[in-house]
Amino acid sequence: MSIQLTESEWENLHRLIYQAKDEDLGTGDITGRLLPADLKVHSQFVAREPMVVCGGAMLGRIVQAYDDMTKVTLLAEDGQRVAPGEVIAECTGLAWAVMAGERVALNFLQRLSGIATLTRQYVEAVAGTGAGIYDTRKTTPAWRELEKYAVRAGGGENHRRGLYDAVLVKDNHLAALARAGEPSALQDIGARLNELRRELGRDGFIEVEVDTLEQLAQALTLPVDVILLDNMNPEQLTQAVDMRNAAGLAGKVAMEASGGITLETIQATAKTGVERIAVGAITHSAKAVDIGLDMHLENEEPGVHD
Repeated sequence: MSIQLTESEWENLHRLIYQAKDEDLGTGDITGRLLPADLKVHSQFVAREPMVVCGGAMLGRIVQAYDDMTKVTLLAEDGQRVAPGEVIAECTGLAWAVMAGERVALNFLQRLSGIATLTRQYVEAVAGTGAGIYDTRKTTPAWRELEKYAVRAGGGENHRRGLYDAVLVKDNHLAALARAGEPSALQDIGARLNELRRELGRDGFIEVEVDTLEQLAQALTLPVDVILLDNMNPEQLTQAVDMRNAAGLAGKVAMEASGGITLETIQATAKTGVERIAVGAITHSAKAVDIGLDMHLENEEPGVHD
């Protein structure tokens, strides 16, 4: 699959690289002073377990932050599945620079590949149902852009990126309005949603959250693009989709299931007819995968050490 980093994702990467480098390198790699300044090495990023690769496209920028003469050759594209023992990328450069950047490079690659790998499991679990897997805002602070890139590498879809690019009216919004003496019932906010729509960009959308079928009936009368069905069981989700279809809104208002959905339950959720399934676990609970960096002298065969 072909996947590209957006401009904002590259910007996120650049900020994180130098933060990560500064916290790890500090005033310099003391142990690295043992190495001859001109010693060159050839290294390989090797998968130690089955995974979906993500972060390979970033490796060049990461290692060149330590020495811009370091060269990286990618052997697996982001979004590609690899088996244990497969080489993801090769890196050639000065030993002190490669070793100084090794942990930071692996941290990026292992974390993002973990998200892509878990996302792919969810995507494959709903294959053929017509439901898409969407991420949430449950991301690592300051890593959101890159983690959303990893979701796409795994075959998932991105939800809103933050509070600024879409409207999502949740139960707490309605509760706060009620406490402030403002109109808070779903049927009372339609005009205000139309006003907010004028502030959205081309990709912006309006979504409201409901947790009962009674609330859904009200939400279906609003100018919305998506309705979030919170913590509903498959029977309720099926009824919700039927209500949407009976209102003539199929293809106009998407139904999104969310709340406590796992790999064990997601297929039953997808079979209800919802178009979207939001899964916070693909970012907040993804496990870093096992990737190693095997290193040898530039003119030495891998595994040969005198």
